[in-house]
Parts: sequence; C-alpha cells; structure tokens
Amino acid sequence: MTGEFWTGGLNEGFSFEAEVGFYDTTLRDGEQTVGVVLSPEEKLELAQGLDELGIERIEAGFPRVSDDDWRAVDLIARAGLRAEVWGFSRAVRADVEALVELDVHASVIESPISDLKLGALGVSREQMLERITGAIAYAVEHDIRVAFFGVDSTRSEPAYYAQVYRAAVEAGAQEVVVVDTIGIAAPEAAAFLVAQTREWVGDAVPVHWHGHNDFGLATAAAVAAAKSGARWIHGTINGMGERAGNANLGEIALALRGLYGVDTNLRLDRLRAFSERLAAVSGYELEPYKPLVGDNLFTRESGAVASQFHDPPAIEPYAAAVVGAERRIVLGKKSGIDSIRIKAAELGLDLDDDAQRSVLARVKELGTRKRGLVTDDEFRELARG
Repeated sequence: MTGEFWTGGLNEGFSFEAEVGFYDTTLRDGEQTVGVVLSPEEKLELAQGLDELGIERIEAGFPRVSDDDWRAVDLIARAGLRAEVWGFSRAVRADVEALVELDVHASVIESPISDLKLGALGVSREQMLERITGAIAYAVEHDIRVAFFGVDSTRSEPAYYAQVYRAAVEAGAQEVVVVDTIGIAAPEAAAFLVAQTREWVGDAVPVHWHGHNDFGLATAAAVAAAKSGARWIHGTINGMGERAGNANLGEIALALRGLYGVDTNLRLDRLRAFSERLAAVSGYELEPYKPLVGDNLFTRESGAVASQFHDPPAIEPYAAAVVGAERRIVLGKKSGIDSIRIKAAELGLDLDDDAQRSVLARVKELGTRKRGLVTDDEFRELARG
C-alpha cells in the first residue's frame, strides 16, 4: 500500500517486474465501433493527444480502407510525434505498397490463422501461409518493421499456430502479436499462449498481446499476458471497438500500477480529459460508473459514506489525484446528516443542528420525488426554509 493507492495487504506477493509498452489502436480498431466515423483531422488531433498521454506506439490506421483513412495516416505520419507511428496491413501486397508510398516504417501485418476463419474464407492453411510469408518479406525488403498479427490466434490449432509464427519470423517479422480476436481467452490461457509463443519464436522476438472484452476479462487477460512476458499490450482508450470493445489501456495501466507495482508511461492524470474528448468526437457516452474515467468514481451521495468523506483511504482504493479527478458530495434520497453538513460548508451556508436535520428531510423528499439529485441551487432554496 503506497501513499496514492490504498489497497491493503491482500495483493502483496503477487506483484511482478515487467517492461510494458502500450500500442494504441483507437484510430483503427476503436473506430470500428458501430456508427463511429472519425475525420482525418479528428484522428490527427486524437493522435496528438495520445502522444501527450505517453502512448509509445500509435496505430494510425489502415490506409486502403478509404481516401480519408489514407489521408489520416499521412497526416499522422508527418506530424512529428514522439510516439512510433504504425500502420495496419493485411497479408496483401497492395496493402504493403500503400504503406511504402506513405513512408510508414512499421506495421502489423494481419492474417486469419484459425480453421474457423480459413474455412469461412475458403483458403487453405498452405495458401494462407504463403500469403503471410510473401507479404512480410516484401514489407521487410522495403524497410518496414513488421509485427505479425495472427487473427483469431487464440482459437487456432496449436501446431499450425507455431508453424505460422515461426515462418513469419523467418520471413523477416521482427515482432509477433498474440491476437484474441473474439475475446475468448481466460487470463490463465492468455498467459499460457504468450509463454508458448515466446518459446516458439525465441526470446529475441518481442511478443504483443491484443485482446477484446467479450467476456469482460480483457483487462485481466492483458495483465496476465504482461506477467507472462508480453512486451507490448494493444488496446484502445475507453475500450472502444467492435462488439464488447477492445482492452482498455487506461484500466490496464491503472491495474498494473495500483495492484501489481508495474509502472507504465501512460499519464493516468491526463486520461480523463482525453477520454471525455474522445467520447465527444465519437458520439458515445460513457457509463458514469466506468473505472478510471467515470463521473461517479469520486462522487458520494450515500450518507453512510459521507460520514467518512474526510478520510479518503476509508472509502476509496486510490487517490483522486492519480487520475486527475475531483472528490465531491452530492445530495439526494440517500443523503445523511453529514452530507448536509459538508454541502452547507461548501456553499458557505450556516446551518445549526436543527436546521440541518430539517433540510435533510426536505432533501430526501425532493430527491425521491425527482428520482434524481438535488442541485446546489435547490439545496440553497430548501435551506432558506
């Protein structure tokens, strides 16, 4: 338990040492959220924001999707960011040629490798392996650093998985990504497959983890992957993405730091502001109870909790300053006498004990009738009697 995190002693003994970097795919995989369309200029703005957050690798997009995606990748690649700018390519020569034309020097090259995917596409294992090695070799010839990205790798047949990943490295891939496309990997399975992959490709090849949240375990799986030696963790801000979304980079960074003692470069204290901007641009609202960025995290209505509001470690797992949030008391049906006392002092109102009890009754009645919170102006009016 540190000065900023008040987690008790339960997690002691489970911490680990790791070097973990973040590979952000908000601008590509995140935009695949249903109904989200980001303009090239918005993607540039967001890329600059991600850079300021301390993200080390930013996936600028898939340029062959559209003219706008092409322009977005071009803008970001020329923006002079501190972060590495990565592209996205299928195991298709034309995709790689687009990256060469845009002067992008790092990219994942993806290809389905599970029998479920190959069957749906009508492509044999042998044909896909040939496509993969050919695309990687062509990219490497043109000075592109490749991370091979085996789509649906967590549902692939192990012997074929090992064959493909070894062949990808032999063809020139310098890094590899373990990809949980459908979000089916339990944390223990994520750790196992990362360890297996490291064994298959060798310790000199950095291994990534790319997870989705279909079973609500994306953060846990990412932490397990990091503990098992994944050097790079993929994800998005706010957990944006298809279906149940991608792994949420902010939540992963918070868990790594607060529960396992692993520091990352992500600026948690700036994340709430960026999260709010991303939500506005994408047109999605966040749940108020969402970890790290939710409006309710440091907001207290319950009277029982308000009685302990003066002692943050008693009612919170970490300091509000960790994530750049403010603590506050709000009033409603569940308020108690301490809620009234704190709010009155905040608003500069002088209420004696009898007045506080009287106002509390009126606050509870109004909150119940409104089925919501009592505003500061309404509280002032109730306090006037």
